[in-house]
Amino acid sequence: MSSADPGPDPRGLDLERLRGHLDRARPGLVAGALTGRLIEGGRSNLTYAVTDGTGRWVVRRPPLGHVLATAHDMRREHRVIAALHGTAVPVPEPVLLCEDEEVLGAPFYVMEYVDGVPYRTAAQLAALGPERTRQAVLHLVDTLVDLHAVDPAAVGLADFGRPEGFLDRQLRRWGKQLDASRNRDLPGIDELHGALGRALPTSPAPTVVHGDFRLDNVLIGGTDDRIRAVLDWEMSTLGDPLTDLGLLVMYSSDLGLTESPVSTTSSAPGHPAPAELIERYAARSGRDTGAIAWYTAFAWFKLAVILEGIHYRYTLGQTVGAGFDRIGELVPVFIEHGLTTLQEG
Repeated sequence: MSSADPGPDPRGLDLERLRGHLDRARPGLVAGALTGRLIEGGRSNLTYAVTDGTGRWVVRRPPLGHVLATAHDMRREHRVIAALHGTAVPVPEPVLLCEDEEVLGAPFYVMEYVDGVPYRTAAQLAALGPERTRQAVLHLVDTLVDLHAVDPAAVGLADFGRPEGFLDRQLRRWGKQLDASRNRDLPGIDELHGALGRALPTSPAPTVVHGDFRLDNVLIGGTDDRIRAVLDWEMSTLGDPLTDLGLLVMYSSDLGLTESPVSTTSSAPGHPAPAELIERYAARSGRDTGAIAWYTAFAWFKLAVILEGIHYRYTLGQTVGAGFDRIGELVPVFIEHGLTTLQEG
């Protein structure tokens, strides 16, 4: 393909219409014709890298064919990134939010492009070597502490969620999600759900919660392997900060499976053990992490429900792709981990 032929637009991104909107909303930002590509790895909203040959940006929009009102999702993501930009939490600089669906067929927002790597697997992380791996994961914990140290009211996020009753609502929400995708017997999952409900901890003071905080939702770069940007804020809200820590601990735990389609990074040489991550978070944040077993067990439960939903759609022929045929066999593993974590405390 010649340089004069930039190729077709990525699906869902009309580059000419995008250029026109940027020229109207941010005159002088774009200096030439835009080219773009879809960034793989997103699970929900679509993410594109766009360039005019000099500047680089990222465009986020809802999935294609999404029939629900989605302006709120884009507004919400853009709002939290705009609020956190300038704090100790590394986020891309927001450029603009567009809620006019006439431009791209859906609301979208544009932010700066940040160089960095999202480490998705233990094999990718292992390439850093043990010491760099250790530091990268510890930086991840430090970034989570920085996020939870942000005063929501001070950055305009006082009304970003409903922290009262947060854990109870979360548990009920994921229970309903499970009921919506039940088509087989799953021993232990109702026991896990019930045990979590009976042992709800008392939440600390609410903070901004990322909702999906893990290594492959951040960009790591530079000679010091620092976190350059935290991405994928679509599940963010105000709530219990320890839900973020529990999820991070879960993703740092060994599944005990080989070649699992759901990857944790724990087997990379040098990766800190979950206990060290918890200890570092507690020391740096000053929060009591004594109930972390509950939060980690809840993370196992939540992922079991998500995976069962994927398996359910797969059995209906609604989800295709590599690895989806093996998702179903993972669900009992997550249930067992959840039960064991809760019982051992």
